[in-house]
Amino acid sequence: MDVANYLSISWLTKVIRKPGFWLILALLLLITLPHYEEALEHPAFLINIMSNLGLDRHAFERILYLAPIVWAGFLFGWRGSVVTSLAALACMLPRAIFISLTPLDAIFEASAVFIIGNVLAISFESLRKERERRTQLEMTQQELRASEQRYRELFENAHDAIWLHDLQDNITAANKFFVRLTGYTLEELRGIKASDLIAEGCIHNVKDIEDLLLRGKVIGHLSEVTLVRKDRSEASVQLSTNPVLSNEQIVGFQHIARDVTEQKRMQDNLRFYLQQVTRAQEEERKRISRELHDETSQALVVLSRQLDALASSGKGLSQDNSRLLEELRQQTNDIMQGVRRLSQDLRPAALDRLGLLPALEWLVSDVAEYSGIATKVNVLGTERRLPEEVELVLFRIAQEALRNVWRHSQATEVEIMVEFDERKTRITVSDNGKGFNLPRTIGDLARDSKLGLAGMQERAQLLGGTLTVQSELGRGSSITVEIPA
Repeated sequence: MDVANYLSISWLTKVIRKPGFWLILALLLLITLPHYEEALEHPAFLINIMSNLGLDRHAFERILYLAPIVWAGFLFGWRGSVVTSLAALACMLPRAIFISLTPLDAIFEASAVFIIGNVLAISFESLRKERERRTQLEMTQQELRASEQRYRELFENAHDAIWLHDLQDNITAANKFFVRLTGYTLEELRGIKASDLIAEGCIHNVKDIEDLLLRGKVIGHLSEVTLVRKDRSEASVQLSTNPVLSNEQIVGFQHIARDVTEQKRMQDNLRFYLQQVTRAQEEERKRISRELHDETSQALVVLSRQLDALASSGKGLSQDNSRLLEELRQQTNDIMQGVRRLSQDLRPAALDRLGLLPALEWLVSDVAEYSGIATKVNVLGTERRLPEEVELVLFRIAQEALRNVWRHSQATEVEIMVEFDERKTRITVSDNGKGFNLPRTIGDLARDSKLGLAGMQERAQLLGGTLTVQSELGRGSSITVEIPA
């Protein structure tokens, strides 16, 4: 059975199950039986009406067939009207052909009923569909108005500042929070260019985002900008920018801004406190390093020389005592070397006197000496001295990175790449060790017990820098710190 036949049978089955089908069938039967009963007489008033209209009895009865045809079209669509009109035609034709005294007129009347019935049924069906379409359109319009009302409520009552401007930078709409944030009234905002509300240093960033949106390069964008209030004070906001479309064409932009002024102020305060703590920590390291170098190391030197002199004289000393003195002198020298290394680790003298690169050269030679890892320093760009705080942060990060390589990586080679640029300084520490699995974000380093890496990130952030970690199991690791300088 093909698809068309199946669909036809399926439609017919549904029709038969409806009560309207049986009512139409009964109506056809009630019209057809009198149509063939010659002895039947219509009421006098009906005969008068038919006479005034120029109709005979059987012509009038044929017209009655229009009722079930139109009704079927209304209930079952055009297919129902066609089937019913064919059934009515089958009821009318035998009388028109074999019984009627004027068969041609009767056939014409039957054909007219068939045609008019279908036209009326299809017309009513079209009217019904048009009414349904209008009803649906009205419902859609009501839903659209309700949706617009909901959007308007969300727009007005949002806890974020929202404003829209056209392609000429004219503000076309703004919500209550934006009015409160900027200090302007809504009427004042309509006479202000949107770019006038953005700090001069941030305008180019916002315009670049809008240009990318116009070219379809990005879908929405989140950035941090500074807004200028009516009283000329500034507010830091996280800004999300999206295009406003009309007929699939960009006609403006919608900005959603979240006020992060207090949050940023707290972050700045926290960063300041961390800087002070770090500075105090480094000052304490310097003090301890100086004391170890100037006092402890000197005392150990004196003690070593005394033991050496006592062992060299050998007066009244047995061979065992001489051997013991030699061992004590050697232990004192070892302790002195350890103290010197600790003093250098706490605060390398080369960093304060000569700068970052000599300090890194010393660090590399020291690591190679006690770890056996082949380490080298390469430099790109023109070497220059950096601010003391920047050099200290970069050195500490490189020092911690090398310490991690020695303790965990099982590497045999390490390279430190120092790059000097006009606007930034970058240091990359790469090794050929076993590598490790990276967390999803840098912020998860402390949670994953990678406190050394977390400390590096905190140091870099104190100076507005960034830390990037790359690693793959079996292929080593790479740590890059970039500081604006």
